[in-house]
Amino acid sequence: MSIGVLLVEDNHSLANTLVDYLELEDIACDHAATGPQGLQLAMQNDYDTILLDINLPHMSGLQVCESLRKAGVDVPVLMLTARDTLDDKLAGFSSGTDDYLIKPFEMSELIARIRALANRRSAQARVLTVGSLTMDLSTKNAMRENQQLELTPTGWRLLELLMRASPDVVSRRRIESALWPDDDIPDSDVLKVHLYRLRQQVDKPFRTQLIKTVANHGISIRDKEE
Repeated sequence: MSIGVLLVEDNHSLANTLVDYLELEDIACDHAATGPQGLQLAMQNDYDTILLDINLPHMSGLQVCESLRKAGVDVPVLMLTARDTLDDKLAGFSSGTDDYLIKPFEMSELIARIRALANRRSAQARVLTVGSLTMDLSTKNAMRENQQLELTPTGWRLLELLMRASPDVVSRRRIESALWPDDDIPDSDVLKVHLYRLRQQVDKPFRTQLIKTVANHGISIRDKEE
């Protein structure tokens, strides 16, 4: 299946070269030449990866990335830039980027990084959304249909894990490792209790059920049956 990327780059010669090369590698590429154009396309369309230059007209790549993360967009971002100091890299990661590639770069390395990023979602998103359910990781606030959810600390970690993986199924083993990372896994009934409490908060007061148990596989949270 073809990978879809968004390239936000104001150097038209470089952009044309990248678009042509990516298409030869079966990677479909949309192009924007300014920060605002890139932000608009990223908000409107579904991409597997975003390639983002830092020095852009009207809105820097760092500002674009920050805006995407605040909006809950979890598409991986690969920064393309000539800036190679540690402070520049830290600023990029702080804004929400997932990877960093210094210009000039080899095309083969760019392709490898795109394919690696396209296989996952970014962990940098600060707002997670599934249907009418929203988690704001910055304010530690969870809402569904404008109703605030009162979650326990364990319930919060469990819900974040499920929402980051959505709509994929999360195995029981992965859940237990995330909740109890020191291998001090309690009796199996403890996880059942936490899942029950989470369902009471997330699903019981509402018409549609988001948390699904997939027999012999694990738990998922999704807005629609798939």
